[in-house]
Parts: sequence; C-alpha cells; structure tokens
Amino acid sequence: MDNKNEASPFLEKVRAAIRCKHYSIRTEQAYVGWIKQFIIFHNKRHPLEMGEAEVASFLSYLANKRHVAASTQNQALCALVFIYKVVLERPLNDIQGVSRAKKPNRLPVVFTQHEVRSVINQLEHDYWLLGCILYGSGLRLMESLRLRVLDLDFDRCAIIVRNGKGAKDRVVTLAQELIVPLQQHLESVRMMHDRDLDLGFGRVYLPYALSRKYPNADMQWKWQYVFPAKSRSIDPRSGVTRRTHIHETCLQRAVKNAIRKANIQKQASCHTFRHSFATHLLERGMDIRTIQEQLGHADVRTTQIYTHLIERGGSAVLSPLASTLSLHESGAGGGR
Repeated sequence: MDNKNEASPFLEKVRAAIRCKHYSIRTEQAYVGWIKQFIIFHNKRHPLEMGEAEVASFLSYLANKRHVAASTQNQALCALVFIYKVVLERPLNDIQGVSRAKKPNRLPVVFTQHEVRSVINQLEHDYWLLGCILYGSGLRLMESLRLRVLDLDFDRCAIIVRNGKGAKDRVVTLAQELIVPLQQHLESVRMMHDRDLDLGFGRVYLPYALSRKYPNADMQWKWQYVFPAKSRSIDPRSGVTRRTHIHETCLQRAVKNAIRKANIQKQASCHTFRHSFATHLLERGMDIRTIQEQLGHADVRTTQIYTHLIERGGSAVLSPLASTLSLHESGAGGGR
C-alpha cells in the first residue's frame, strides 16, 4: 500500500464505488476512515491479501482494546463488507470468532415540557428555530439542517423530510406557532441568496443527478437550504464554491450551551428533543402508529421504547415508603 493513503489508487476506487451508490459524504468519510484503520492494523497489507480472519481480528480489537460502542463496531463491519462485496467483488463469508461490543440497554433521555421551554429560551436566532423544529416536529439533527425551502408546506402545516434515514421520505407536522417566524426567517435567507447570485454564486448542492438533469436548478430559490451557513465553502467532492447548511457541530454546541445555561442536569443533546417529542405525544394520548410515522421508524418496536418511559415514570409505581413510614409513626406513638 502507498504510504500516502490519500493518494492510494485503492482508496480512490473505494470513493468512486461509494459515490456510484449515492452514499452521503459522511458515509464516504466514515467508510474510508475504517478501511484505512483496517489496512494500518494489519501492517498496511492490501485487503486482497486478507479475508474473514483478518476482519474478525480487527473487529475484536475494536471491542476488546478500543472498547468502542456496538454501533461503532457495526459501522466498521459495514465498511469492510462494502469493500469486499462492491469494490473487490469478493464477498465475505461468515466471520467467525468476533468479540462483539456489548450494546447497552439504555432508555432515552427525555426533557420535561418545562425543561424543553427552558432550553429553547436559551437558544437564539437560527438555533431557536432549529430547536423548535427538533422538538415540535421530532426531526433528527441532520434532517432539520438539510431542510430546503420547498420542503416547508405552510398551507398544510407540514414538513417534507426527504431522503431521511433508510433513504425514505416522510411528512411530519409543522407547529402553527412556527409559520410566521419561519416566513420571516426565509425573507432574510432570500436576501442572502440574492446577494450570492449578484456575486456570481448562489448554487447549492443537489442530490443524485439533478444538477445535470436541470442545469440551473441549483440556483433556484426553492432548492436553497432553510438554514444556510454564514459563509460559502468549497464542496469536497466537486470543488465548487457553494453555500451549504449550518454545520451540525454548531447546532450541537448551541444546544449543549443552552442545556448548561438552563441548569438541566441530564446527559442531553439535540436528539433529546426528538425523544421528548415522541414521549410527550404518547402522554397526550397519540396512538403509537402515528408517532411511528412521524418519527420515520421502520419497525414499531423501535417506537415502543417510549411507552416504557411512561410505564416507568414516577406515577406508574407507588413507592411503599409512605405506608411504611405511617406504620412506623403509628407504632412509635402507640409504644410511647
């Protein structure tokens, strides 16, 4: 293998195969990263010289030495399965003897409605709107950031989530309270877009082959991001200067700071808004199937985790302490 992995013909072939499958830039970066680690772990041997045994030892190393999460180990496995099946055209057989990272059985962290209000009140400008959408519509982090102008249906109070997890589209609710703030926000975004056009920019990334099929569509207002970044950047794949959406780390940092300022002592994040959305709908009597559709879960069993949160809540089980103390007090009084 070439010492400069970035210039490796094999890795370039991997990138080309990933792009042919229309995987996202983040999937590409993750897969290439795992493939590099796999090659380096085995002293820079070419994957063609290795097979199931080397894959098993690498995955076991991740679990036993690096103590990665189960989802992280699974992502590494997916990357290696991809290169052997798609790139090398030599699919892996059953991989034996892998030490699997243990998947913890954790309940999701949920805000109370008071905590939701406290956190959102600590957010400002675009982040306030994004926080409201994360909670009010139950969107995932990247689903909210990737929203485009044409995805907002103010007449139907709906948001169209395109190419969500599992490459599926769905329609979710849009809180009526957000319609006017969003419309005002879009006015300022439209002005930014017009300035970009005047300067010879104003193009935006379009998925798949839309930019070739419709050459000027990437300049149209309807395709612009609802939450664009403050500055333009160079697309890592095409090299074109564009204005992408707000980076996810910016929103994550803003929410973390808001949680701290609200003095909430929970291990919470942007995703906690989504958990809270589902839990609060259940508490209000919404049926589980509707919530499943709103969240975009393929299996209703994934949605049912929120019913466990309600069942295990403080009002579900009465502590025996109160009756025990009352018996103790009456017994003590009688003895005296």
